[in-house]
Amino acid sequence: MIPFRKMHGLGNDFVVLDARDAALPISPARAAAIADRRFGVGCDQFILLEPGTGGADVFMRIRNPDGSEAGACGNATRCIASLVATETGAGRVVVRTIAGDLPVERLAGGLWRADMGPALLGWADVPLARAMDTLHLPLAAPGVADPAACSMGNPHATFFVPALEALDLATIGPALEHDAIFPDRANIGFVQVLAPDHLRLAVWERGAGLTLACGSGACAALVNAARRGLAARRATVTLPGGDLVIEWRGDGHVLMTGPVATAFTGELDLEGYPA
Repeated sequence: MIPFRKMHGLGNDFVVLDARDAALPISPARAAAIADRRFGVGCDQFILLEPGTGGADVFMRIRNPDGSEAGACGNATRCIASLVATETGAGRVVVRTIAGDLPVERLAGGLWRADMGPALLGWADVPLARAMDTLHLPLAAPGVADPAACSMGNPHATFFVPALEALDLATIGPALEHDAIFPDRANIGFVQVLAPDHLRLAVWERGAGLTLACGSGACAALVNAARRGLAARRATVTLPGGDLVIEWRGDGHVLMTGPVATAFTGELDLEGYPA
């Protein structure tokens, strides 16, 4: 029986297994089975902790519910940093991902601030299928058109809309995620600008679908809104699960501030899931 922890950031939830002391046999199929909400524990992302090296306190491997590997997850980054900080007593933790190192600081009031690294704005960085202006993609679906794109460790496209309620996100989200313009698929954000310092966001996550919060999606939303002249470089981003504060610094790095929570802990039998 393997211990696990169920954590979330604003309802964006994770099953966390710890393989820092001993390797665990986690294949993409097994991670997907554990992530299943009916036959497994259930989560938006499956997180496997591995030893940190070369200045990182921990390595965080991220898998979506379909078993595919994700490069970054902002809400999970805060959650994992809080775990390590509790173990070590440190106020700053460096979480390594396949997309790079993410420093996280403990703030007052139970908040954590993660440096999600620089927003990458080139078409090949996103990546897109061919050279084009990432500020205006030739992409549309019923009710939406003309998104901007960037990479926050994952590919993101952001549409700006007058009202989120008018959109059938469950229908247009999958089609946009899998559009041929995105060779690695993409996370699709839908933003309603309430004020220059306040955005409302819903995200169709690559490999996961609609979630209550998406940290990297909130970062991409602020960056793309600021690039379009629709928002300041610091704003509150309201998601279905709550608020994140996002700041796009002058050096290009994007800071994300928000809470973390542990829902419960338990044990699971890995042999009960497909290898």
